[in-house]
Amino acid sequence: MKKLIITLAAIAVLSSCSSSSEESTETLESTENAVAEVAEPAAPVEQEVTVELESNDMMKFNKTEIFVPAGSTVTLNLTHTGKMEKAVMGHNFVLLTKGTDIPAFASTAIAAKENDYIPESDAIIAHTGLIGGGESTSVTFEAPAPGTYQFICSFPGHYGAMKGEFIVE
Repeated sequence: MKKLIITLAAIAVLSSCSSSSEESTETLESTENAVAEVAEPAAPVEQEVTVELESNDMMKFNKTEIFVPAGSTVTLNLTHTGKMEKAVMGHNFVLLTKGTDIPAFASTAIAAKENDYIPESDAIIAHTGLIGGGESTSVTFEAPAPGTYQFICSFPGHYGAMKGEFIVE
């Protein structure tokens, strides 16, 4: 009796393996086709990002962190919401490379008055011009590699209060 039960169990297993094997082959083939379709790289999607940043007569930006996606084209619009003139309370946006010594950069910026306090420097990724109360300006640039970068206002004495992190994700 045990032999009969074992024989019947073996036949059941073998027959299910046979049909399973055919189903597995079909499943494997359809999976390979699906993988082949998915494996093709998609064309990169270019993304445009607009950032609104405000500055004021109290030497403050309204944001201390700006987040953008890696590979995006960034348009940064800077608006001076105060009333003071550019010669007295001018503001700009300067995005700096990683590891820039900000006090040293600010010292060189003081000497660049004729260029809106933007010195010739490899430390600058992007910048706006200098604006006074009620004015706006913008700059468009490609987001740098993922990471955290510093931004400041380079008008003399402003970098200590007017600063933030530009985070590329």
